Amino acid sequence: MKQTILLVEDELNIAHGLIFNLEADGYVVIHVETGEEGLSVLAEREVDLLVLDLMLPGISGIEVCRQVRRSNERLPILMLTAKAEEYDRIKGLSVGADDYLTKPFSLNEFLLRCKRMLARLNWYRDEKPASQLEFAGNRIDLEEGNAETPNGPITLTDQELKLLRAFAEREGKLVERAELLEAAWGMMPDTETRTLDNFIVRLRKHFEPDPTVPRHFVTVRGRGYRFSTTPNED
Repeated sequence: MKQTILLVEDELNIAHGLIFNLEADGYVVIHVETGEEGLSVLAEREVDLLVLDLMLPGISGIEVCRQVRRSNERLPILMLTAKAEEYDRIKGLSVGADDYLTKPFSLNEFLLRCKRMLARLNWYRDEKPASQLEFAGNRIDLEEGNAETPNGPITLTDQELKLLRAFAEREGKLVERAELLEAAWGMMPDTETRTLDNFIVRLRKHFEPDPTVPRHFVTVRGRGYRFSTTPNED
C-alpha cells in the first residue's frame, strides 16, 4: 500500500513542485493550503507523514502542530518555513515537530528526509521492544511510548521514543552525535543540525530532576551524549 503524505502549504509554486516529485517517488499526496483544512483532513483519515508550512493563512503551522500533538503523538511532522532564526526552529520543535527545513531548501534533501522519516515510522511499527526504562522516579514503556514521571504521565513523540531506545541500548556509554542522528532521523553522519540538541533538552525537561543540571542525559563536549540510569554521585 502506498504511503500517504499530507502537505499543508499555501505557496502554490512550491507545493506543485513537491507534489510532482513526491508522487514520482510513489507517494499519495493530499495537498491543502490552510491549517484548518489540514486539521480537517487529519480528523477524517489516517496519513503517514505531515509536511507543514509554518507561515499559513488563518491558524499558523505552530498551532496546527500543537493541536495534532494533543491527539496524535506518533505522526511524523516535517516543518517548512522561510524563517531561519533559531527561535523559530526551537518553537516548531517545542510544540512537537520532528524535523525542520528552512526555505529555500534542496529538493533532494527534502525527499531524502521524507523517505527517512517514513522508513523509521515503518521500523517503529514492526519492532517489538518489550522493555521498560526506570530511573529518577521515571518509568518509561519503550514499546508503547508512555511514561510515568514525578510530574505526572506523558506520551512520548515518535522521535523522543527513538532517542530513548538508542540511549537505552547503549546505557552508560558515549553515544556519538552521528549515531543518534542515524538512529532517530536516519540522517547521514555528516549532517549538521541543532534538532538533536533541542530534543535532548526536551528529554531533560521530561525526566531530569533538575534539567539545568543534567545527571542522566549528559553532554560529552564535542562528541555526543551519555545516558545513565545511575550516574555517579560526585
